[in-house]
Amino acid sequence: MDPASPSNAARSGASQRFRAELRAWRTRQGLTQRALAERVRFSRETVAAVESGRRFGSHEFAVRCDEVLGTGGRLAALWPQVASEQMAADGRRGPRFATGRADPPAPRRDARDPGAVVAAIDELRELIGQVLSGPPDPDGPLTRPGGYRSGDGRPGVDG
Repeated sequence: MDPASPSNAARSGASQRFRAELRAWRTRQGLTQRALAERVRFSRETVAAVESGRRFGSHEFAVRCDEVLGTGGRLAALWPQVASEQMAADGRRGPRFATGRADPPAPRRDARDPGAVVAAIDELRELIGQVLSGPPDPDGPLTRPGGYRSGDGRPGVDG
């Protein structure tokens, strides 16, 4: 669930249809927001915020609501358009960092661009490699086969 407010997108097409469909199907089934929330395993506050337009839902939220409400997949079918509106709203809000911060976050990549996806995967691999090759903890678990701790040459705990 994205905690961000839909702002102007709250009045836009897909988001508005999503909210209207959600409310109509919920009331048609005779469910309160709390009862729906319990069945889809989200909070009542989430259901209320999505219905009122204070928040965007998530794809998972849409799918669970479809299942519980028996909509035949109507909410999930609207989701790609809602997600597009959400991305547009995120772009209008501006940076999400404190004014005193030295390094602003990297610009968002277009997930539909294969080059951007490959670049993001490469960055993640590099970060994972840095984490995995960090300095060994001398009192930590064994890291080398044969019972030796990394770098010290002495037998490990079981050695």
